[in-house]
Amino acid sequence: MTHYLAVLLKSSRTTAILVLAAFAASLYPPHLHAQGAADLQARIGELKESMARNKEALSHYTWKETVHIILKGDEKRTEHFEVRQGPDGKPVKTPLDPSDTAQQPAEGGRLRQRVVAKKKEEYREYADQMKELAQHYVPPDKDAIQDAYAKGNIAIIPEGSVPGLIKLVIHNYYKPGDTVTLSFDKNEKLLRSISVASWMDDPQDAMNLTVAFDRLPDATNHVSNVTVEGVRKQLTVKTANSDYRKI
Repeated sequence: MTHYLAVLLKSSRTTAILVLAAFAASLYPPHLHAQGAADLQARIGELKESMARNKEALSHYTWKETVHIILKGDEKRTEHFEVRQGPDGKPVKTPLDPSDTAQQPAEGGRLRQRVVAKKKEEYREYADQMKELAQHYVPPDKDAIQDAYAKGNIAIIPEGSVPGLIKLVIHNYYKPGDTVTLSFDKNEKLLRSISVASWMDDPQDAMNLTVAFDRLPDATNHVSNVTVEGVRKQLTVKTANSDYRKI
């Protein structure tokens, strides 16, 4: 009798679990999952079309780039470049500033000058590494986005505060554990902003990246401002693009 009651109770619990599972499944019918997947695929398609269109448009432009390198809140260096887009969609930059040899040496004795010069070189190399890493995220790569979709590493999130704006959140985009959030205007079919949480050589050395976009008179969408933060060294690189001219 005791064994029979135990079996009966176990059977009842199993039945209850199956009923609850069926009820939960009824809240999210298959066609809703299919609709979500189709919507995500459509938005990714629109994003890739928009990027291809702007890549082609920007290939006919040159522009000026101003870079501010800021250490612990103090601006240490400003750089200026003439920029055009290369065949791979990456920027090709021509420096507009005089070489460092034309600058005055640091004040103080020779030892102090060497220490200061070494420190400057260290932070300059770190800033260059930050800028190089940022180029793997900006502009977004269509193949990397498609790969993230194939692996299930991308999700779509509505942005309720702005009509038509959605967020495409990608995990493991370029480095393990990184996160890329693309704010995309599905009505205008263009990127509004990008935010990235990544890391330098060490996962404990965080790198944060934010990108804002703007439009030219012919509706070409372009990167207007980029901010890259190296958290460990408290180093920030701010880039502003301006003076777009057709070639």
